[in-house]
Amino acid sequence: MMVHQVSNLFHLQYNFASYMGFVFFSTICSYNFHWYLTPHTVSENRRTLWTQQHKSVHLLLIILSFVGASLFFLPLMEYWIWIGISVFLTFLYSAPKLPFKPAYFLQKIAVGKTIFLALVWMYVTSILPIILSGEIWGAKQILFCVGRFFFIYAICIIFDLRDREQDRRDGIRSMITFFNDKGINALFYSSLFVYSIVTISLYNYGISVLVIVVLLLPAFIVTALYRYTKRNFSDYLYYFLLDGMMALSALLTSFIPF
Repeated sequence: MMVHQVSNLFHLQYNFASYMGFVFFSTICSYNFHWYLTPHTVSENRRTLWTQQHKSVHLLLIILSFVGASLFFLPLMEYWIWIGISVFLTFLYSAPKLPFKPAYFLQKIAVGKTIFLALVWMYVTSILPIILSGEIWGAKQILFCVGRFFFIYAICIIFDLRDREQDRRDGIRSMITFFNDKGINALFYSSLFVYSIVTISLYNYGISVLVIVVLLLPAFIVTALYRYTKRNFSDYLYYFLLDGMMALSALLTSFIPF
């Protein structure tokens, strides 16, 4: 949905079907790779408990999705350098979980793991479609990409805040494990403030008021939920509602003619 939104918003022309297939299988592969590497925890989170009991399912999905991503990558091979950047950023996020000495070193220095995750989401759903289309970059494209990064980053902060104590026990350092609650709050609200300012400024570059309102709606919802997410760690809240906020504006703008 997020790739589709960018393609419609900027009227991009490229091998959309192949790229959508690549993104679909790559997302499945990266998520299962990350959870496959997640060590056993005492968490009561139902999703975490399920993943500990079904490692073989994760491994199977990694293999199948890797094959699928490789097949859809073939028509896009001329862009291998740009696509390779997304693979590298995705790897940096999960690398601290690898059971090797270099990975242990990454645990000590990976203070930007949340930034890697937000960056790869923005890069794959926004920058890469523009690159594949050969679209000329301008202020509108740059502002949209910057805004999307900060919105995704704000959501990632909530997830990392939930997992902060477990990350500390695992020795994984990040800005969220380093900051106190006041600092995390400042980081969260600052990210959404930047997103709001950047999104509103798109009006100067031909984006309608209706589209801007739709883009801002998920940010208002996430802001309203922020305090509640600190007390409620429901899988449905995090993996359905909060994750869904990243695609909400994309879903809504699909009904708006550009």
